Amino acid sequence: MEKKYTISKEFEFIRIDKFLDEHEEFSRSRIQNLIKDGKILVNGASTKANYKIKVDDIIEIAKIEMEETVAKAEEMDLNIVYEDEDVIVINKDKGIVVHPAPGSMHHTLVNGLLHHCKDLSGINGVLRPGIVHRIDKDTTGLLIVAKNDVAHISLSEQLQKKSVSRKYYALVHGVIEHEFATIDAPIGRDVKDRQKMGVTAKNSRDAITHFKVVERFHDYTLVECRLETGRTHQIRVHMQYIKHPVVGDEKYSYRKTMQLNGQLLHAHELIFIHPRTGEEIVVNAPLPELFQKVLKELRDK
Repeated sequence: MEKKYTISKEFEFIRIDKFLDEHEEFSRSRIQNLIKDGKILVNGASTKANYKIKVDDIIEIAKIEMEETVAKAEEMDLNIVYEDEDVIVINKDKGIVVHPAPGSMHHTLVNGLLHHCKDLSGINGVLRPGIVHRIDKDTTGLLIVAKNDVAHISLSEQLQKKSVSRKYYALVHGVIEHEFATIDAPIGRDVKDRQKMGVTAKNSRDAITHFKVVERFHDYTLVECRLETGRTHQIRVHMQYIKHPVVGDEKYSYRKTMQLNGQLLHAHELIFIHPRTGEEIVVNAPLPELFQKVLKELRDK
């Protein structure tokens, strides 16, 4: 077997195909076929796609031959806001995918990182080297990348223990009257649309977002969100759930009052403990030009 997962309590009772869909590069249908073909085992035995994994289960994945399984270095302009021998923090532009996936192997952040520094941690495999956490294609802002496995393990543990502080600015529809709130609502795959996530009790995981109002406009609110958990599309789903979807979000917003080619969501601050020195690292990234332009127009009305 090529790859192995030992299940922790955080993932207990999640379907195995859903778990692997979130942790592997394969599509869910490909995962289901691999399970059917005996290429994926649980505790040394074949299983079914709807099997709900348990604590200490060992999932093994056979070596899968694919046309192209290694991310290649590509020259790219990277906005690096912090770098040392262990860690890089990138201020990602809108429209950039974080890592390659089968069928979309080029022009991702990982391709550019491999050209920039050659060495990245190998814990997440050959398609996601160095990637500790992700932000969406059309979300801008800060992303931590590990240059070696020791740094990767440290940063991953900090994320799991919720000791990494991640703050985002989001412009949302509607005027939020209260000053701050916490959204505690589990997120899972949308049962009607597999391309979307949603607040659901079915096959979901805990998701917690704290937010505070920064500025109010006519029909809009600028909020700062702090993630306690890091689920797929978490801020976008949670803001939609409370009926204040993120402006420009083509997937989750039902209102299209601006033509922006992507949501106004920006990861503006990261605070983490350096994996080697133990020093607290605080990194900030200003709002991108388009975001600032929209806010200025709203203030001038």
